[in-house]
Amino acid sequence: MEVNFESLKVMVIDDSKTIRRTAETLLRKVGCTVFTAVDGFDALAKIADNRPDIIFVDIMMPRLDGYQTCALIKNNSEFKSTPVIMLSSKDGLFDKAKGRIVGSDQYLTKPFSKNELLGAIEAHVSNLAA
Repeated sequence: MEVNFESLKVMVIDDSKTIRRTAETLLRKVGCTVFTAVDGFDALAKIADNRPDIIFVDIMMPRLDGYQTCALIKNNSEFKSTPVIMLSSKDGLFDKAKGRIVGSDQYLTKPFSKNELLGAIEAHVSNLAA
């Protein structure tokens, strides 16, 4: 099923300004509405306000890391079905396994390509539309 990117709300949570800007630029080009946050605390308030269709979260962040952020999102009954994609500069099995334990839906290694980013959205958001 084709994903209509123009109706999508995407949240990108990363303490790296470069990663946030890169993801935001790629996603806006295909028509997504993009919200960004610098860490998990910043993100949780924005998630409640904006209700994104899919969330990308960096693992290594200050204050509240990606695992904790993902667990909090997935433990909230309103957002537990929202796909959460973990972003990490490490391509480790341990990180992937830990991501699965806290409920993440996929794992992307940074730097990610436009195709990987859009592919992750297509893989998870088409399920919502179906």
